[in-house]
Amino acid sequence: MPHRERPPVPPYLVLALGILAVSMASIFIRFAQREASSLVIAAYRLTLATLLILPVAVGRYGHEWKRIGRSDLLWMLLSGVFLALHFVTWITSLEYTTVASSVVLVSLSPVFVAIAAPLFLRETISLRTALGILLALVGSGMVGLSDACTGSPLRCELGGSRSLIGNLLALAGAVMVAGYFMIGRRVRGRFSLPVYIALVYGTAAVVCLLIVAAARLPLLGYAPMTYVWMSLVAIFPQLIGHSSFNWALRYLPTAVVTVTTLGEPIGSTVLAYLILGEIPGWIKLLGGGLILTGIAIVSREGAGA
Repeated sequence: MPHRERPPVPPYLVLALGILAVSMASIFIRFAQREASSLVIAAYRLTLATLLILPVAVGRYGHEWKRIGRSDLLWMLLSGVFLALHFVTWITSLEYTTVASSVVLVSLSPVFVAIAAPLFLRETISLRTALGILLALVGSGMVGLSDACTGSPLRCELGGSRSLIGNLLALAGAVMVAGYFMIGRRVRGRFSLPVYIALVYGTAAVVCLLIVAAARLPLLGYAPMTYVWMSLVAIFPQLIGHSSFNWALRYLPTAVVTVTTLGEPIGSTVLAYLILGEIPGWIKLLGGGLILTGIAIVSREGAGA
């Protein structure tokens, strides 16, 4: 396991800022999807974030680029591919299923991290951490189930084929982001944050741009507000949100970071209520309580590790 340094600020405070930022993603994306393709939104998100961080990464930390070895370079390139595929699948899922279901399913990455981290990162998952993950995932399931239930909570129907496609895409996004987080835990501590995310985000941006080109989708010609929404996606959820998670990976186990991101469905639900007027039902509120309980348990475990 990588050596854990003493963080300059509390990692959980940074994670809270990251959760607030990524919770805005689904709202901004929904507005941008009124005109732009999901693939184009993903490409803009990563390209703009890379262009914003690159001057800092090159200007202030230019000396670090010379000591990036072949192995670290390959790992960060692979991390960028995982990140690109995460956004391609997850953002596209928002075209087919509800915001709540999409965000909940893509937040299931701790399941895949918990399975893979002991094998690839040699990080142990304690019984307490496993309990926190279980509670958080049960809560996530309840949040997702609440969208399929009308009237009595016992009268629930599975969504149609369109919703199924969206849910599967969101689940694929969870697998991809799990790989992205695990590689970040392996490599992140050896480089400054701007250098790491410039290379990873830049790789992801190139992958998305290649996919957009292959699909023959236009990158220009949209209304001004569409560019505003895509820019906000790049600045808040990507540059602030994901960068906060990458920063925390230097000081906390992967499972702790990924489980904490399960707070995103709560943030998205609150923002959907404030901005879109979507009022959550009692099942969703109860599920949200379980998610927060699971996060609290895992956070205490990680702080004492």
